[in-house]
Amino acid sequence: MGSETIGPPLERPSRGKRLLWFSMLAAVWLSVVFSGLWVVWAYENRPGTEANPPQAWPPHSSLVPASDRPTLVFLAHPQCTCTRASIGELAEVLARTPNHPKTYVLFLRPSVVDADWEKTGLWRSAMALPDVTVLRDHDGVEARRFGVETSGQTLLYDAGGRLIFSGGITGSRGHAGDNAGEAALVALLTSGQADRRATSVFGCPLFATGN
Repeated sequence: MGSETIGPPLERPSRGKRLLWFSMLAAVWLSVVFSGLWVVWAYENRPGTEANPPQAWPPHSSLVPASDRPTLVFLAHPQCTCTRASIGELAEVLARTPNHPKTYVLFLRPSVVDADWEKTGLWRSAMALPDVTVLRDHDGVEARRFGVETSGQTLLYDAGGRLIFSGGITGSRGHAGDNAGEAALVALLTSGQADRRATSVFGCPLFATGN
């Protein structure tokens, strides 16, 4: 028989060491999870660029405001998934107000895109709204006239052409439900008074940086 070399017995990690490693791995995993949740939360609650709308209806706009009722202008990027909730809230506003404003929904359409690029599900949802005119905004001309940079921006002008509301109508990015913008619009369209006339807007940028 050949000789065998017998070394020292292999040591198994103690129960205390195994618990320590498990605790360390669990801490790292929880840190990653909470970091991811924080990033998502921060994204959902980070408002878009505020509009700088004219206080009176822009004279060069191709849109015709009403003279016997308010006029609402909603501007949207057709590829922005966040805007689905905003269109849903616009439907809620119209459902809660007995006298509808003259309402325009404008979808950005850059000149460099393919035909019908703007006719997404958002377009079809807007087309289903009552008493709403849905239009293409070629190269964002009207958005710029109204000083708007973020999808979902909602503007309300009174019958005299004065701006009485500017903001978003969701409480965070892509989330439907009761929020300050919706409440303000309903109040203004129902009684002409509201606690606030401006809110943050949550949506995608209409224009690339530098455009």
